[in-house]
Amino acid sequence: MTKRKKENIDLRNQIYRTVASSTAIETGESICELEKKLKNKDSKFNWLTLT
Repeated sequence: MTKRKKENIDLRNQIYRTVASSTAIETGESICELEKKLKNKDSKFNWLTLT
């Protein structure tokens, strides 16, 4: 795996964690559960991408 690709994956994981933790504060749900929902490929919003 190239260094750039690894950095992109790390950045994407950081974005997922940030969104999940801020949503958890608002909703009271678990950060882990929210991360799983965000990473779920069967989501009805799977056509949205992080850029």
